[in-house]
Amino acid sequence: MKFFILIVFASLTLPAFAQQDSLKLYERFTDLPPFKITRLPDSSQFTKADLKKKVATLIMVFSPDCEHCQHATEDLLNHISLFKNVQVLMATPLEYRFIVPFFEHYKIKDYHGIVIGRDPTNFLGTFFSITNFPSMFLYNRKGKFVKAFEGSVSFIKIASFL
Repeated sequence: MKFFILIVFASLTLPAFAQQDSLKLYERFTDLPPFKITRLPDSSQFTKADLKKKVATLIMVFSPDCEHCQHATEDLLNHISLFKNVQVLMATPLEYRFIVPFFEHYKIKDYHGIVIGRDPTNFLGTFFSITNFPSMFLYNRKGKFVKAFEGSVSFIKIASFL
């Protein structure tokens, strides 16, 4: 009987000592994620397959009404020359009524290296475990994860990892 109690006790307590997987999805799966966003201004679908090959990619998950995101966008545009060989994907889960004024205010259509769109299922937010806006994720020319940046980070610093 004591042996049986010992087995039951061990089976109930051992899971508490099991190592939890603390790595986030983007750290475990280091390839560019299989996203699908609805692009502005034409509402076309834009997916991982539409990205240019052998070009670094910066994914910026943001909210158009977030002041930090607005400042980050201004910083990106002020330093866009540092990202001439980088494709920038800006994605937000918010609706078009929030995105369109942002898109127009910052004249994103004038920047051919930037794609902006809606992530209606918030796939990227979930994949990257977003806790702060903006959050940026840099991938190299081979589509492998390089570095994550959360909150207000200078784009000069981000460019230093290219």
